[in-house]
Amino acid sequence: MPLTLNPRAEALRVSGIRQFFNQLVNYPDAINLTIGQPDFPTPEPVKEAGKAAISANLTGYTHNAGLLELRQEIAAFFQDTYGLTYNPQTEIIATNGASEALDAVFRTILLEGDEVIIPAPCFAGYEPIVELNGGKPVLLDTSETGLVPTAEAIRALVTEKTKAILFNFPSNPTGVTLTKAQMEPLVEELSKYEIFVVTDEIYSENTFAGTHASFACFESIQDRTFLVHGLSKSHSMTGWRMGFLLGPEQYVQQVLKVHMYNTVCASVPSQYAAIEALKNNRDAPEVMNRAYRERCDFVYGKLVEMGLEVVKPKGAFYIFPSIAKYGMTSFEFATVLLKEGGVAAVPGSAFTKTGEGFLRISYAYSMETLEEAMKRMGDWLKTLESKSK
Repeated sequence: MPLTLNPRAEALRVSGIRQFFNQLVNYPDAINLTIGQPDFPTPEPVKEAGKAAISANLTGYTHNAGLLELRQEIAAFFQDTYGLTYNPQTEIIATNGASEALDAVFRTILLEGDEVIIPAPCFAGYEPIVELNGGKPVLLDTSETGLVPTAEAIRALVTEKTKAILFNFPSNPTGVTLTKAQMEPLVEELSKYEIFVVTDEIYSENTFAGTHASFACFESIQDRTFLVHGLSKSHSMTGWRMGFLLGPEQYVQQVLKVHMYNTVCASVPSQYAAIEALKNNRDAPEVMNRAYRERCDFVYGKLVEMGLEVVKPKGAFYIFPSIAKYGMTSFEFATVLLKEGGVAAVPGSAFTKTGEGFLRISYAYSMETLEEAMKRMGDWLKTLESKSK
């Protein structure tokens, strides 16, 4: 008998972000606006805490859920910041990044054929992680509703097979977020069904307009809401792989078993660094956000000057202009922009089929880089438009 592989793994596609990023090797002079990663260093005290843990040989296993001191700091952060109460002993897990938290949740809750509603365009990793765990992603298209989901759209998609809905606000790739008032009709609709709510709030600390509101704050759905968070974006710690999962004890304790057999525990030096981040460096995101606000205003203004239709972001560090009027697919548009304009951005189709007709630009880059990129893009669009006349 020939060796066989899991067909779910064979069916996986390389992320559209990485497909496009990989082309950059052929265009060394292009400006890269593809990757969503803070361009700031991890705060010095946080780095020192990680180093100190290594120097003190604090590099063995911890409790599967993570150091109790870390879980206590996570609980204190969410209590102080959002008024959310979680028991650090039983309702919090430190994970290897937010991605592992999502995977552990879906491994725990999904049965073969279960459906997960995902407002889209959405992060490129959501569909594959649901599919790998036997679920079926059901995309809620927000491209015609200002990139925000509606209660009516949720109602139209719920079936007897719906197991969960996955939210991500502030959003990657759109930068759009929801106010508490916008969440209320969604929560009222979700309260009618016995389905899990999974809310990925990894960008919550990178909110520029108003105050971040969490789906976990609504009492009517708290007993079935998983809150996914972490330090990758807020403290520029993408490579430290430090995520959090918070939720009701009866479900989190089941997720803990999946996490246990998958990774045992989160990186221990990273856990000590996370304690420092949450205890003494809560202001780090605001330092970065001042730069993000300036960059966001600049890029948004330039895109509007170029005549592009775009929703102004209120968080994260992405902007998602429509390029539908140019009559090209988003992949074609991004390819020509790279080859002729010297700017690399990600085609909207990388964020599910609902992103077709859009382009994701990351502004997690210096103002100098963004100024040159917007100049190149503006000049290229003028050339493109003159050719079409």
